[in-house]
Amino acid sequence: MTTPEILLIYTGGTIGMIKDYETNALRAFDFNHLYEKIPELNQLNCNIEAVSFEEPIDSSNMNTKYWVDIVEIIERNYAQKDGFVVLTGSDTMSYTSSAISFMIENLAKPVIFTGSQLPIGDLRTDAKENLITAVQIAASRNEKTKEPHIKEVGLYFEYKLYRANRTTKINAEQFEAFTSPNYPPLAESGVHLKFNDDLIYHQLNGSELKIRKKLEENIVILKLFPGITKNVVASILSIPTIKGVILEAYGSGNAPTEKWFINLLKDALQRGIYIVDVTQCAGGSVILGHYETSVQLAEIGLISGKDITTESAVAKLMYLLGENIPKEDFKSIFEGALRGEMS
Repeated sequence: MTTPEILLIYTGGTIGMIKDYETNALRAFDFNHLYEKIPELNQLNCNIEAVSFEEPIDSSNMNTKYWVDIVEIIERNYAQKDGFVVLTGSDTMSYTSSAISFMIENLAKPVIFTGSQLPIGDLRTDAKENLITAVQIAASRNEKTKEPHIKEVGLYFEYKLYRANRTTKINAEQFEAFTSPNYPPLAESGVHLKFNDDLIYHQLNGSELKIRKKLEENIVILKLFPGITKNVVASILSIPTIKGVILEAYGSGNAPTEKWFINLLKDALQRGIYIVDVTQCAGGSVILGHYETSVQLAEIGLISGKDITTESAVAKLMYLLGENIPKEDFKSIFEGALRGEMS
């Protein structure tokens, strides 16, 4: 078996920063000197090439243009590389990695996202472990099949590999920054790197790789709260360019039953706006019609987000709207799992 070739893609973020101890300022790390800074990588059975955005960006500035840049780098190098590790800022990593999972169809190689809470040069940094193990995962092969262990988009952080489109960031200060509330880890790193093979997503073998680059940005997240007013909801739903709404509802998809609220949603639906009902809860699923407070939402035709995360719902809605799916098919397609993003 040949030595795996891994491409490291740095877009920006904390993991790529290093402290200048003379000035105490942070500067961008030169990934051409990766093996010098992290000599432990020499122990991995793989070859690593690094490529960086011409101008690394903070994760707060991440947008759909940069998502396209990432998939284009993967597309250009897909035939030559055996796996990919994408380094990006943790604040929007769940959004970005979820989007990439939808933008790449029939993926047969690992694409592993990681980052860190502290810069790579800090004394107590989590960057080294996250980076080393992410590369190890990307290079890992099943001993029996000799195929990659992972053939999907994953997110590795603090000893756990998650399905990327199942993740959400839960902590801005702890090293354990991410969780996957409705799906177990795909792998766990301890004394040994253990893969949970039964949980790993498998695309159809032999299917041609397809890259999707058309994303619809004109969507909005509408989060419900006690006391939300008719004027606020009406203003959001009347945005002229809006194509889709992620409705962050209560519990299992519940919302106010007041006539003005239901009528505003119904009017938006009649104008061709797609509305996806997701839960505000950290875990659990939308079950439209389970309680009286969601019966009308089901009746008027809201899309059930089931147990999808808000981040993944945003990415999936952008992706499907960009595909120009017939209106009569949109709801059923969204409510089905495309990349393992929902149960």
